[in-house]
Amino acid sequence: KFLKAPAKIEHHDPNPAPQKLPPRQKTAKCELVDDIQKLRLEIDHTASEVHPDNSQQTKNVARRRFLRGKKKFNLSPKKGVQYLVENGLLDHRGDSVAEFLYKEEGLNKTAIGNFLGEKEELNLLTLKAFVGLHEFSDLNLVQALRQFLWSFRLPGEAQKIDRMMEAFATRYCECNAGVFQSTDTCYILSFSIVMLNTTLHNPNVKDKPNLQRFVSMNREINNGEDLPTELLTKLYASIRNEPLKFPEDDGNDLTLTFFNPDREGWLLKMGQGGRVKTWKRRWFILTDSCLYYFEYTTDKDPIGIIPLEDLCVRKLQDSSKPYCLELYNPKGQKIKACKMESRGGVVQGKHQSYTLSAASEDERDSWMQAISASVTKNPLFDLVSVRKRKVIRSTSS
Repeated sequence: KFLKAPAKIEHHDPNPAPQKLPPRQKTAKCELVDDIQKLRLEIDHTASEVHPDNSQQTKNVARRRFLRGKKKFNLSPKKGVQYLVENGLLDHRGDSVAEFLYKEEGLNKTAIGNFLGEKEELNLLTLKAFVGLHEFSDLNLVQALRQFLWSFRLPGEAQKIDRMMEAFATRYCECNAGVFQSTDTCYILSFSIVMLNTTLHNPNVKDKPNLQRFVSMNREINNGEDLPTELLTKLYASIRNEPLKFPEDDGNDLTLTFFNPDREGWLLKMGQGGRVKTWKRRWFILTDSCLYYFEYTTDKDPIGIIPLEDLCVRKLQDSSKPYCLELYNPKGQKIKACKMESRGGVVQGKHQSYTLSAASEDERDSWMQAISASVTKNPLFDLVSVRKRKVIRSTSS
């Protein structure tokens, strides 16, 4: 009687039937589950913003760096290419950089020309590859020049022009074997076409060359022989009917031009219009063989541009102002200057000289020295003359 009955063992159903909740509790539970689900979705969305997909994040970083590299290139071509190479966005090879310069949108064509004209190894390899990307087959020389000279802005230095036109002539002869007897012929004729374009379409040049003069200019340049008159006639007519087009500074932003000026400072400029000559204080910047002048140092765009090509500078005695200097064209032709209108238009100048006044004798002399160093003759004439003499010597020996 002292033995206890075994305890009753309870068996738990692993899948019990759900308890029925009162309607009010059931509604509250559904609302709570719904809120939890919404909260989970919001957490997932926030987490995806804070920690995006790694592959997409890498692409975004690369894209931003590539855009930054393009901007750097437009400001400093060498630094821009270096930045892109260091970030793995370009290979340190001429063909890789050339393809970037040839195909990429938004690059400043002045910057492209400056990079292609440099003499360092990468630049020379890039120039060769860049010219190789142009297809000149079955194009006459003017058509090929139109394509080539539109893909960048030709720099002003004679040595850079020489290298670039040499590369062009080599590529044209590769694409059109048999048209010329040597690359020298193509080189000389190319320069002759560019100069013809200038003289035919520059309003300041009164003596326009006719076809006979153009043919005469290019006698015996084909390894001592004359080129077919039919060919020269076709090239002359093409330039006469439609001038070559050269790209301007891209982006309508002249600020890039003024980063490393040869000289800058205040000068007084004598007004050109009206009977009474007035002096106006202007901020002058000397760079790229041009004088730019502004109303204020903070202005983004100049109110006038004076190209110094073929100009001379001299001291000038003026009764109203001391320390004057004069810019003038020794041939008496109008200076190829321009002024900017308030509406943004450009008006070509009609003046044969400009009179400026400095604050002291030393300042005037310093400006004259800087201007004299920047005054350039047309480098094309010298380059062509040297090459013609080379052709004549090689054929006569």
